[in-house]
Amino acid sequence: MRNQTSPGRPPGSRKRPALLWLLLPYVLFLAVLPLVNRVTPTVLGLPFLFFWTLLATLATPLAVWLARRGDRARGRGCRG
Repeated sequence: MRNQTSPGRPPGSRKRPALLWLLLPYVLFLAVLPLVNRVTPTVLGLPFLFFWTLLATLATPLAVWLARRGDRARGRGCRG
């Protein structure tokens, strides 16, 4: 049954580890920013900071898709 919770948890609370994927954009855009704030190494002709921002922007929809996919799979009771 999906609505059963463990005895120590309040009713309605569930662990949803797939939603941890939503932390990826935060980490890529904000937490790592002081480390990648460089201009001199160029990647594909772009300054490194611009390349990093482009990479983080492209990774954000992927992280949201992975979080949605994992959360929906958990809702259906699938394991894996």
